[in-house]
Order: sequence, then C-alpha cells, then structure tokens
Amino acid sequence: MRAISGLWRWRHNPLRRGTDLAEAWVALVALLLILVVTPVVGSVVGGVAQDALQEAVREQRESRQLVTATVIRKLDRSPLDADPETSSGREVRSRVLADWTAPDGTTHQGSVMAALQTPHRGDHFDIWTDLHGRIAARPLDSATATTHAVLAGTGAALLAAGLIEGTRRLAVWRMVRRRYAGWDRAWDSAGPDWGRTGTGS
Repeated sequence: MRAISGLWRWRHNPLRRGTDLAEAWVALVALLLILVVTPVVGSVVGGVAQDALQEAVREQRESRQLVTATVIRKLDRSPLDADPETSSGREVRSRVLADWTAPDGTTHQGSVMAALQTPHRGDHFDIWTDLHGRIAARPLDSATATTHAVLAGTGAALLAAGLIEGTRRLAVWRMVRRRYAGWDRAWDSAGPDWGRTGTGS
C-alpha cells in the first residue's frame, strides 16, 4: 500500500528525484509479485508434493502388509531403544523375540518391538512387513501425506516472498548508496569553503 501511495505522491511533485520514483516503482512491483507469484509457487510446489506423496502412499500400501507375529520370549530392552512407530513416548512397547509368516508364505524370526506391556510366550501382535517378510515401517497414510504437502507449499510460498522482499531491499539499498555517492560528489565539487563568508557563495 505504501508503494502505491508513494507513486501517487511523487507523480507531479517538483522535489521528486529519479530515485524516489524508482524506489516507489520497485516497492510496487515487489508487492504485486508477492501477491501474484507466491500463491502460484505455493500451489505448484504443494501440488507436486501432494502427487509425489500420494504416489508413495499407494506404493507403500501395496508393498507393506500387516502380519500377525507370535511371541517366543521377551528380550531385555535397552534404554536407548526407540520405536519410530509410536506416536507417543508413553505408549508401552516391549522388545521380544517373535516369529511370523510373510505374505509370500515364508517364515521369519527376529527381535521386534511389540505393543504388549507384559509379553508372554504365545502372545500375538501385529507388525508391518514388506512382501518378503522383512520388518518395515508403518505405511504413510493419506492425511499425513496431505499435511506434508500443505507444509511444503506454504514453505515454498514464504521462501518466494522472502526472496522477492530481499531483492527489493537490495535494490533500494543500491539506490540509496548511489544517491549518497552523488551527494558526496556534489559536496566535493562545491569545495571545502562552500557557505563560508567571503568565498563568493
């Protein structure tokens, strides 16, 4: 808004300098770019991210399956154990030795985290595996993918706005530096005695 009022104010002002009008034009162009370009950048990046993430959701749903594992025995849990599947650190999980049958029919055995507070031999619990029975992370869900896409689009829009504003500030800074340099040259050409009594001024 200041850019538009600046242009209007300097239109016919006899004290207007070229740099004043140029600064107002730069501010107006930057404002228009922020209003037009940043939403487009955000939409494009968000759309591309959404397509890629939803494709990842489909691929993970096809390549990962929930299978039932059976506890063989409980294992000692290290305090450094961290389960990326838990949404809260308060959710109780135990490290156990378990066996399971993969979607391709092969049997597997290994150390896994079970959502059991006190696991006993023979207890059943669900784990995610790939089609060959290897332990896999929980597949990405569609809502989480959409959230990530929105965040990516918002971040891209903010970055574009920051770049435009940074470019505007750099352009204005260069104009001010040029104006000050012009003033310095004018003062130098006036001489060191400018304005003193008896120097002919």
